[in-house]
Amino acid sequence: MKSIKVLGPGCSKCKTLYNNTMEAVRQLGIEAEVTKVEDIEEMMKYNVLTTPVLVIDEVIKIKGRVGDVKEIKQLLEA
Repeated sequence: MKSIKVLGPGCSKCKTLYNNTMEAVRQLGIEAEVTKVEDIEEMMKYNVLTTPVLVIDEVIKIKGRVGDVKEIKQLLEA
């Protein structure tokens, strides 16, 4: 099962990235634990300054922008 985290304080871009991630997981039909991380201290552990951030299996894949469903699916399949 993949571990996926969306880091962000809850802004519209963060919500869009989270929704796109959920849609990518649904379309691929994979098992994944998707977590939305809004705690600043938790986000600081990843040493990122710009949000939103997409973390897959503890590796930062996207930061500072919203990935679309197609891109996220590619990242999940890699």
